[in-house]
Amino acid sequence: MELNSVKETDVLVVGAGPTGLALACDLARRGVRALVVEQSDALFPGSRGKGIQPRTMEVLDDLGVVDAVLASGGTAPVGMVWQNGARQGEHDMFERPGPTDSAPYGEPWLLPQWRTQQILHARLTELGGSVAFGTALTGITQDEHGVSAELSTGTVRAAYAVAADGGRSTVRRALGIAMSGEDVDPAPMLVADVRIPTLDRLNWHVFPGDGAGYLAVCPLPGTDDFQLVGQCTDGEPDISPAGVRALVAARTHLTADEVTEILLASDFRPRAAMAERFREGRVFLAGDAAHVHSPAGGQGLNTSVQDAYNLGWKLGQVLRHGAPGSLLDTYEEERLPVAAQMLGLSTRIHRGEEQRGAATMQLGLGYRGGPLASGSAGALEAGDRAPDGPLPGGRRLFDLFRGPHFTLLAVGTDAELPLLEGELVHVHRVEAYEPYGKGLFLVRPDGYVGWAGEDTTGLSDYLAKVTRC
Repeated sequence: MELNSVKETDVLVVGAGPTGLALACDLARRGVRALVVEQSDALFPGSRGKGIQPRTMEVLDDLGVVDAVLASGGTAPVGMVWQNGARQGEHDMFERPGPTDSAPYGEPWLLPQWRTQQILHARLTELGGSVAFGTALTGITQDEHGVSAELSTGTVRAAYAVAADGGRSTVRRALGIAMSGEDVDPAPMLVADVRIPTLDRLNWHVFPGDGAGYLAVCPLPGTDDFQLVGQCTDGEPDISPAGVRALVAARTHLTADEVTEILLASDFRPRAAMAERFREGRVFLAGDAAHVHSPAGGQGLNTSVQDAYNLGWKLGQVLRHGAPGSLLDTYEEERLPVAAQMLGLSTRIHRGEEQRGAATMQLGLGYRGGPLASGSAGALEAGDRAPDGPLPGGRRLFDLFRGPHFTLLAVGTDAELPLLEGELVHVHRVEAYEPYGKGLFLVRPDGYVGWAGEDTTGLSDYLAKVTRC
């Protein structure tokens, strides 16, 4: 964008982290013009949000990038506890139920955040989108028709804007939306990407610390790097290369010289906080701009990407398919309770009050009783996640869902189906399948059952709320 130019777009996305990039990919495949602006000159280079939960893997599957994610990452290694330079035994930090027909991604997947962002950025480029790097937002105003944003490179006019610019969100502050919360841990943390050639990559190495604060060193799949996370109970972290090496030497059997490279280091205080609202007029908050998590349990990036996934299809329906503007009200109504639930979970895990388990995988999250959940049939209630499953010819239900459309599934029933024109709703009949039972199920573009019934009573009324068919 040329300096002092005025640009028009459908959606302004502020921030090119996982949230902003996932949202931009979703909007691009819906034919929605999105301008993504990023204050930094390049994508974030660190590994911080390295754990991708099974539900987020399903989102990445739908966005068309799961093959790259699988090729670049790996399963989380089993923890190895060390004491006085000796291995004390393995401790697995995760439940690993394994893949099933209904849930094909059976455990957390490790991938450095920088690589996740590279993959999403490449997908955005493939879809015809781009990121304006080195572009800072300096002011934002709105009226009943749209949003005007002042950028370091000029002015942008958009129908809507989304703040995906992190926990210190410039947009949130400009809107005057308060964020309240608490420090999860009084001790600050150091996180660094390092190389330690003498340390094996078979385990996630944990050094309890004997009161001085723990240290964990996790091999990052697809790289030669480790992510180092250290608790600093005796003062502020020293994030200089010498400080990182000194911490390793003090807490482990390794010498400072064995840390051959420090690629990136930063400090933070584990905090749980949430914005008082996720929307102000035509501006929405998503990801860390709306909620900040402790890293324990790996909920932050995952909850954030799913914010984008929830908001993207709704913006698409309103901007491209004639859905009423009230559909956008459901973003906060659905996502704020989920964010609060995940904040509580990550805080309890950090404090040792709860173990990582099924809840951290996020497959059980849903929108039952919400504004876009109507009816029940068979084994499912509206608002539930729509399970995957095998189909004849080697296909799967997720193959039917993949894309920006709704999917009307007739499962094990010969109930009469409506004639739906266009590409907004795809209709399929499949055999009875236990995770669904029998009935009709309208699967939203984000993979949740929106409407369910034994016949089509109420289906047309539901569709009128979410699209113009």
